Amino acid sequence: MSENYNRLFKRELEKIKGRPTLLLHVCCAPCSVYPLVLLNKYFKIVIYYENPNIYSYDEYAKRLGELERYLDHLNTDMKLVIPPYDDDYQEGLKKYGPMKEGGKRCVYCYGKRMKRSYDYAAKNGFDYFTTVMSISNHKNADYINRLGKMIAKGKTKYLFADFKKDRGIDINNKMNRELDLYHQDYCGCIYTYKVSQSKKKT
Repeated sequence: MSENYNRLFKRELEKIKGRPTLLLHVCCAPCSVYPLVLLNKYFKIVIYYENPNIYSYDEYAKRLGELERYLDHLNTDMKLVIPPYDDDYQEGLKKYGPMKEGGKRCVYCYGKRMKRSYDYAAKNGFDYFTTVMSISNHKNADYINRLGKMIAKGKTKYLFADFKKDRGIDINNKMNRELDLYHQDYCGCIYTYKVSQSKKKT
């Protein structure tokens, strides 16, 4: 039985004094709209766009551009950090290639991006780090939060969350419609891209 990550999130917010720093891993604009508005009430946020899993580079750049457009809309002082696009990232996914979405390939992908994000957060003395990925109905919040707990071994704490809860997914979807954000039709890697392309042909 998995933890109630939304309850853990609320408990952590109750402990907060002042406005601690949070490194927030963001995968794309559509997944970030509600989490950013919610978290900005409590934290000083720096956004970390660590997504070399996205195939192709043009798609990666398109999603980044849409995130930047959303941040302009918010008129916020949140800093956006963009680490280099790692062309070798797809190599690590190869042994998991034939697996269905949601399995070991995705766990590997979540974990690698979250570990890189945590390393940046720890190196730069952030109080917390977390990811927006739990907002998605296509991603397993239990896997994501268990990975975060495993990764965060230093002074930087992992912020447990399941942003889908408390109607978070409904609010997020409504905001996306109102903002008319570009919404990709595959998660990111070349394998999900191929599945999306095959569905278009049927």
